[in-house]
Amino acid sequence: MNGPVRRLALSLFVAFGLLVAASGFQHVIAGPEYRDDPRNTRVATGRTGRERGPVVTADGVAVARSVADPDDPRIFRREYPEGALYAHVVGYSTLLFGTTGLERARASELVSNRDATISGVINAILGGDVRPRGIQLTIRDDLQRVAAAALGDQRGAVVALDSTTGAVLALVSSPSYDPNTLLGSEAGPAGAALDEDRAEPLRNRAIGATYAPGSTFKIVTTAAALDSGIAGPTTEFDDPVALELPGSTAVIRNFDRGRCGSGGTVTLAEGFAQSCNTTFAALGMQVGAGFLVGAAEDFGFNQEVPFDLTVEPSVIPGVSDFGSDLPAVAQSAIGQRDVRATPLELAMAGAAVASGGQIMQPYLVDEVFTADAETDSVTEPVVWRRAMSPAAAATIADLMERAVTSGTAGRAAVPGVRIAGKTGTAEVPGGPPHAWFVGFGPVAAEPGTPQIVVAVVVESGGDVGEDATGGTVAAPIAQQVLAKFFE
Repeated sequence: MNGPVRRLALSLFVAFGLLVAASGFQHVIAGPEYRDDPRNTRVATGRTGRERGPVVTADGVAVARSVADPDDPRIFRREYPEGALYAHVVGYSTLLFGTTGLERARASELVSNRDATISGVINAILGGDVRPRGIQLTIRDDLQRVAAAALGDQRGAVVALDSTTGAVLALVSSPSYDPNTLLGSEAGPAGAALDEDRAEPLRNRAIGATYAPGSTFKIVTTAAALDSGIAGPTTEFDDPVALELPGSTAVIRNFDRGRCGSGGTVTLAEGFAQSCNTTFAALGMQVGAGFLVGAAEDFGFNQEVPFDLTVEPSVIPGVSDFGSDLPAVAQSAIGQRDVRATPLELAMAGAAVASGGQIMQPYLVDEVFTADAETDSVTEPVVWRRAMSPAAAATIADLMERAVTSGTAGRAAVPGVRIAGKTGTAEVPGGPPHAWFVGFGPVAAEPGTPQIVVAVVVESGGDVGEDATGGTVAAPIAQQVLAKFFE
């Protein structure tokens, strides 16, 4: 073979190689993205008409199911029997708007393989079960209903976790929407109305919105102080009416504009129970940006949270962002300035206290089951990270219990159960404060005993508005969920 022919053959070989590579990339790598794009109406139409498996709660309530079309049993329509109650968890599967929530995240299990796709044909040839599988949630329907009713029409969220496993027991975001309205002939106008609604009913506030955590962040500040050895429960702090910040004309005051105690000094334990800003701003400056940021990141701030659904990261500025700005550290130590957290993150912070310092990876799906109701797979609990030492967790649990028995979190108390809690009232520029509560029970549970952790946020004080506090607005909501759990 002479040179020109050899070069031509090589060029053709390279060209064919490139074509094969490009085709492989489009089918194998980019294919799933094109397939799942809601603008792909051909695939969307096929999927909408295919049977999808059921979604049921931990206590057996169906929250999503497929119903055969009476005119053509080969075509199925999706139904959401509980409407808005599970909209932010389950999501929807529609022709016009694609899929969201677990309908999207668990599509590989929920969607039937009874079709003419390559995977469906191969599965059928190999004798596989082409029927869709179903999923059972970790959520308890009774807790979900109580949480939604307690939050009512107020904007906010409630998250409840089993601290021993990470299982989500309730996840409510308000306002919500009815996914059934996105399925019928009026789906277009209904979807447009939801998009334009300034209350953002489509936003999952439990995991997709971040807020200034206010005094609930003092859990993190306390952990930083304890594990660094800088302070303990009996450490005393000055008790001014207003804490002057170094190098600044700004001051930090307590919520009631008074002293934390009777004047003189106040211990860290007293300051925690009464949620004193002056105490924790001073503590934050003693701890410093390094320990404070390190502790927050140990709790999961500035991290991607592994979860069934996408979670907005909770954030705190980095050490270099603070520099020598002690006033910024003081304001961050009380959960203000640029600190932001999701309700899920603060529920996990409470879970770290309840479980001796470790945080379990949160999850929504307990098991996947076949069309014959046989278990296909079960989610095993996994430790995500260690937030603090067991000793620090035990101390903070004691401080949080004092906040319920003799502090700002008294309205979270459940008769006959040792409850720990921390309130938060986060200032919002130009508006009423956000009301927060994080708590758990029972305190010091025996090994193997289920523990529930509840985090609540009510935007802009809810129905109370300017006079709202975490103790008066958020704690009573959490109390109803806690009481139901221990009923």
